[in-house]
Amino acid sequence: MSGIVFFRTENRAEIVDFYTSIVGADVWLEQPDCTILEYDGFRFGFCGREETDDYGDRAGVDEMYEAVGDAARERPHENEKYDIYQFFADDPDGRTAEFQTFLHETDG
Repeated sequence: MSGIVFFRTENRAEIVDFYTSIVGADVWLEQPDCTILEYDGFRFGFCGREETDDYGDRAGVDEMYEAVGDAARERPHENEKYDIYQFFADDPDGRTAEFQTFLHETDG
């Protein structure tokens, strides 16, 4: 079984350069507005869009909770162990998706 995770980005060329030049990922497939990368068997793509994926704060997580509706397994909540605000949902194929934001700024 395999899969690909896609992210929207406003900076496709810069993001792709970062993951290929610094992280060591390879371009697996180039599409008109998306680049799919592969690193150690994991495939992930970046698609040029007018905004970058970022839940950013509790409000963003809450918006996703409302958007996924009945697919959500739980209400958004604080997870003290990881210092995040999160919830889990099931996608239409039954895969687990987590939506989260850090409660405090990280050091990098």
